[in-house]
Amino acid sequence: MEKVKFKQMKDGTKEEYLLLDKHEKKYIEGTADRLIKFMSGLNNTLEGYQVTRLEHSLQTATRALNDKANDEMIVAALFHDIGDELAPLNHSEYAAAVLKPYVNEKTHWIIEKHGEFQMYYYAHHLNGNRNQRDKYKGHIYYQDTINFCENWDQKSFDPNFKSLTLKDFEPYVKKIFSRSPYSN
Repeated sequence: MEKVKFKQMKDGTKEEYLLLDKHEKKYIEGTADRLIKFMSGLNNTLEGYQVTRLEHSLQTATRALNDKANDEMIVAALFHDIGDELAPLNHSEYAAAVLKPYVNEKTHWIIEKHGEFQMYYYAHHLNGNRNQRDKYKGHIYYQDTINFCENWDQKSFDPNFKSLTLKDFEPYVKKIFSRSPYSN
């Protein structure tokens, strides 16, 4: 494989950056496949819960699909907790950052803020502020985020729920991640 010669970015030539751009575009095209592969490995997480992180994500996305959410929101529901693996203290922001180039402002905001909104269900049990979400009252997507949490996320820890498989969601993922980044 052809490689650039520079050792410092400031020394790169136009031709070298065109070469790197070509490789970057090809790499970006594989994002959907890498995300699906990553999700398939989430079977050993969520210590103490009755379902794995993968099953929780599949249940959340299945509920979104069953409620006739748009394709973008279904994919966002599937990936809403991918940050738990590498960024457990700010998992929502991590997931939102992955989705941002491919989703609209509303979907991005819901995923970015869902962690704070989810605190409503448990923070008071841990001496925290269950009303953390109230600081966003009046925001255009406030109620949409409450709905995401209430209708899909918080209820998706049910070992008896019949969710679709990761394979079932692949067409949705490929569709959303084949969009031109930042075009939403």
